[in-house]
Parts: sequence; C-alpha cells; structure tokens
Amino acid sequence: MTITLNGTTGITTPDIDSIAGFDGEDLTGDVAAARITGALNASGSAPLYACRAWVNFNGSGTVAIRASGNVSSITDNGPGDYTVNFTTAMQDSNYAFAAGISSDDSSYFWAVENPDGGVFSATAFRIQTATQNGSTTLFRRDTPLISVAFFR
Repeated sequence: MTITLNGTTGITTPDIDSIAGFDGEDLTGDVAAARITGALNASGSAPLYACRAWVNFNGSGTVAIRASGNVSSITDNGPGDYTVNFTTAMQDSNYAFAAGISSDDSSYFWAVENPDGGVFSATAFRIQTATQNGSTTLFRRDTPLISVAFFR
C-alpha cells in the first residue's frame, strides 16, 4: 500500500493483510487476551502481568544505568544505597519487585533489601545492597551489577 501526501507519492507501508496474524482486522479496537498471549508465546490459563519498569545498573563508583525501561535515573544515596526513579509513576505502591546483584568478590554473602520497611512509593523505589563477612552484621556496600524489575 502506498500513502499519498499532498499529491506526492512517497511513503510506502506494508499491506496490513501481509503482517502475520492480523488478517485485515480492525486495529483500532481492543486486542483480545488470546492474541496477546499468543504474541508472547505464553501457554496455560494463568493471567499475564507485564513488567512495569526494569533497570540494569552499575552501583560501584559513579552509578550508571546500562539499560532500562520506565526508569529515568538512579540516585546514589551512599554506599550500597540507591533510589530507582520511575519515568512514569506506578498506578499505586502495591507493586512487587525482583532484584539480582552480582559481585566479583566471592568471599561475601550479598543481600538486597528495601530500607523503608517495605513501604514503596509510586514514583521511586529505594534499594540497598549489603554484605556479611564472618559476623551477623550486614554492611551496606556498593555492587557493580544490580538488576531490578517491577511488576503490578
């Protein structure tokens, strides 16, 4: 299909019927849940919940985001203490998070915690990384690789 603008032909787009799976459907209506499930190659009848934000960042030295989705910045609050700032706020603060950290120092046990007593904000999330070395005391410590995902 070719689109003509102001009498000039020049923008070519594929015919909607040639895009796999659409078969000429009206794309302005609601997309059925089955279509979304199929597009994600998901099986089973359990509902799907999308990741609302995610980030992979360097928490050592100068904090830097490697890659992210819906994360505008990371605030360095001190050793092993970071705030993940969302580009678009969550609908509320009742989301879940999953975090992973990696360090080249294998002599330490690493832990991830939310220092605000589990109270989350719709606009940001505070996370701390800590280590324990031969004692019961956890020490906040910078971590070279931190990944966090948020679901709601």
